[in-house]
Amino acid sequence: MALAAGKPEVSDALASAATLNRFENTVDRPSSRYHKIVPQTARLETLLVQLGIRTLRRRQREVILDFDATHDPLHGRQEGKFFHGYYDCHCYLPLYAFIGDALVWAQLRTADRDASDGTVEALAKIVPAIRQRCPKARIVLRGDSGFCREAILGWCEAHGVDYVIGLARNSRLLEALTPALVRAREQAVLVGGAARVFAEFRYQTLETWSRARRVIGKAERLGDKDNPRFIVTSLTRSGDALYEQVYCARGEMENRIKEQQGDLFGERLSSHGFAANQLRLWLSAFAYALMERFRAIGLKGTALAQATAGTIRLRLGKLAARVEVTVRRIRVRLAEASPVQVLFAQVWQRLRALPG
Repeated sequence: MALAAGKPEVSDALASAATLNRFENTVDRPSSRYHKIVPQTARLETLLVQLGIRTLRRRQREVILDFDATHDPLHGRQEGKFFHGYYDCHCYLPLYAFIGDALVWAQLRTADRDASDGTVEALAKIVPAIRQRCPKARIVLRGDSGFCREAILGWCEAHGVDYVIGLARNSRLLEALTPALVRAREQAVLVGGAARVFAEFRYQTLETWSRARRVIGKAERLGDKDNPRFIVTSLTRSGDALYEQVYCARGEMENRIKEQQGDLFGERLSSHGFAANQLRLWLSAFAYALMERFRAIGLKGTALAQATAGTIRLRLGKLAARVEVTVRRIRVRLAEASPVQVLFAQVWQRLRALPG
């Protein structure tokens, strides 16, 4: 651990668990004489955005920005604790944003709010940074129906950001999709299985939307049941390509959230203070950012190129070794019979070749 932290001397002390705990709680008690290291939360937020955007190529022509909300269950009397009916537990409701596999936003929120709260504020910080990195890129916002809000759609239209966002079905939408549903049922009968037909139309809500927008409807028949789905978009591509190739691809972002929460302890928000738990969420987010770069660079082209953080930690991180300390050097001896010996050496050499 000391070597990894850049402290090769045996006398160099690492922070204890108590020291790290005091660091987390500093944001709640900044004037305490026991808390000498004060985190700068605004800079931490900005750093996460910068690290994620740095993974983009400067000549990239399209950037898809995925937003999603999830929950972190609570088990004590933490600050900001509320019960959420959908998740059926007391929890926080963090907001995440990804660009591909790169995490750019991790905002802790209480559960007594709409799933999209804070999205416009996050976009106002992320979008300018993307344009500075990739000035010619088209930026596309992607999210589920929880983000289909006038404030978000209007902001995107006012700032030149495209969107592909899920739209919750209602009686008016189903009525507009009825002809396509009839065709899907007929096709399902003819082929003896499932059928899918797409339709598009202009739609405006009765009260909330300020204008009519393009809606893509998926009329799907599965067995003896209809499975209609809708998205609203500012893009001009064909409806089936938008739904199947663009919108459905957001499922990968949900896998990355599970990876950050499950493999990298993003759910361990057990401090009493809300601000301290936000700091914990950021620390987990930075751990994910490090793992994402390790996978993208160090493991590119290997058997673990698509592995999750948990698999990588189990296969390459949890290796038995013998540490020998002499006056002049420290040796870490790994087992010669290790099944990942070749892979470990390949990744080690690749990482050593990176510029400092």
